Amino acid sequence: MSDATIEVYETEARQFPPSAEFAGAALANDRSLYDEAEADLEGFWARQARELISWDQDFDQVLDWQLPYAKWFLGGKLNISYNCLDRHVEAGKGDKVAYHWEGEPGDTRTITYSELLDEVSKFANVLKGLGLQSGDRIAIYMPMIPELAIAMLACTRIGVAHSVIFGGFSPDAIIDRCDDAQARLIITADAGYRRGEASALKVNVDAALAAGASTVENVVVVNRCDTDVTMAKGRDHWWHDLMADASTDCPPVSLDSEHLMYLLYTSGTTAKPKGIMHTTGGYLTQVAFTHKYVFDLKPDTDVYWCAADIGWVTGHSYIVYGPLANGCTSVFYEGTPDTPREQDRESDDRASWSKDRLWDIIERYGVTQLYTAPTAIRTFMKWGTSELEGHDLSSLRVLGTVGEPINPEAWMWYHEHIGGSSRPIVDTWWQTETGGHMITPMPGVTATKPGSACSTIPGVTAELVDDAGNVVPEGGGYLTISKPWPSMLRGIWGDPERYQETYWSRFPGRYFAGDGARLDADGYLWLLGRVDDVMNVSGHRISTSEIESGLVDHPSVAEAAVVGATDDTTGQAIVGYVILRGGNEASLELAEEIRQHVANKLGAIARPKAVFIVPDLPKTRSGKIMRRLLRDVAEGRDLGDTTTLADASVVDDIRAGAAEGE
Repeated sequence: MSDATIEVYETEARQFPPSAEFAGAALANDRSLYDEAEADLEGFWARQARELISWDQDFDQVLDWQLPYAKWFLGGKLNISYNCLDRHVEAGKGDKVAYHWEGEPGDTRTITYSELLDEVSKFANVLKGLGLQSGDRIAIYMPMIPELAIAMLACTRIGVAHSVIFGGFSPDAIIDRCDDAQARLIITADAGYRRGEASALKVNVDAALAAGASTVENVVVVNRCDTDVTMAKGRDHWWHDLMADASTDCPPVSLDSEHLMYLLYTSGTTAKPKGIMHTTGGYLTQVAFTHKYVFDLKPDTDVYWCAADIGWVTGHSYIVYGPLANGCTSVFYEGTPDTPREQDRESDDRASWSKDRLWDIIERYGVTQLYTAPTAIRTFMKWGTSELEGHDLSSLRVLGTVGEPINPEAWMWYHEHIGGSSRPIVDTWWQTETGGHMITPMPGVTATKPGSACSTIPGVTAELVDDAGNVVPEGGGYLTISKPWPSMLRGIWGDPERYQETYWSRFPGRYFAGDGARLDADGYLWLLGRVDDVMNVSGHRISTSEIESGLVDHPSVAEAAVVGATDDTTGQAIVGYVILRGGNEASLELAEEIRQHVANKLGAIARPKAVFIVPDLPKTRSGKIMRRLLRDVAEGRDLGDTTTLADASVVDDIRAGAAEGE
């Protein structure tokens, strides 16, 4: 997104002041937290750690910073599962609902804090019975069912580090992660429901163990879908059999603040997955702090829903550890919200299924905070507002969005149609590596601008720099973090050189993960996406996010993706794929109109060579667009591995649409 593009958005979109209804919010128009953090960074985080977290032994040093390695709250000892469960039960809140869980077919479970504590303690004893002890690593490859959170919390109870592997990944991904972490055990399920079907999981684990992952000694299997699976004698164990006689008496182990809590692997296009290391005290402090203040949490009355997958860091921080540490009630959902409950389906034709389940869940449970992804919001835009009819969303108090930069049009649609033009939106920027929120507005404090993540949270310092590393006071630059923060990654598992090279070498002394941003005249940050998502068109460097912003600016467009395709004349040519908003019909004339709209908005050099109107975009099960496949389609190449796609048929539809538009 260029400076000129953002200036247009700033001119066209009014600034949203802190809502009057948030006079009683957690920060209540009071910037004292910002002032406190600016005056004394270590003192600020020390106070948050002591107020939000229960410590078995108080820390005697807040921070040890040996660039690029940080240690927080040294000398302190605590236990994650105690902070998430025991202390709430001890405070008399054992009957409070921890999770309203809803399975994709329509089955439900309500789990209280006391019940969750019992299940976690039992499974922690199961792990000990299988020989696991503090310092070991295990892998978790499961659907979005309560046993996933139970397994994670059981690990933290006895000091075992977990590595959650997203349930849409292939056997090769399981091998890579288990081999790197030297995992001793895998917890999985026979299958999990996804878009109305049972998606097999155990078979992938079997394939992985047949080809690698030699350190794995045992496999624990949850019977979720009652499908036929092969159970290897002596290695494979049914969850329900192990839990049947397990004791609920399992005292939490007191662990050092820097004890390894979990590994979460990220992958690039060519390199092997990176095992991002997160430790105990600092991580829990920042996720508890951000969950409380960013969502204006009132734990006694709120019902919070993070509509993400625990396979990603969003689910770790804002489905499991942050909400439970704060003692709130959460919604926990399996599958995709556009899949109706089994008893509500009237046709095998998925196109005819109702798409109002998400709104039904909000209404039924009285959800007060909805935290979802820009991709989901653009999908809602594509559906239109008819699916909202008849649903009461008045319980919502705060709307959140996470991950990629959100375009102003989607922000406004979210605010108007889901938020009733009155709920604040917290547009958050953070990463697997940061562990918790880093840049976001605060309800009741920050005047927001549609599409801007606004400013850093108290206690975090971000700066833009130019190619030479000089600080940019206004305009575009590289987004860097200049001071350590509690939930920051502690390194890459087993590869300190790669940690230094990947995050700390481009701008010495600064954390830089590859994102660009712009700082406007009011000091607001606009996230632009990765700086390597740049096309070279006739010698001009143009970002894909800039063209995508121009495409979705057209009133008929709900979502867009742009790739650079090889071109003999210009080096690269801009190719756009767009999904229309509900009520618009695809045509060659409309595609040309959209193409010209980009030129009018951004200039002739930004005009796409082609715009294809498509029914959907190829996305992973986490909602990320696979632009590689779009580039392959544009250049006529074989597509290669498409196993992580949520719906592989989408690519055939795109190919057909592209052929029609030639």
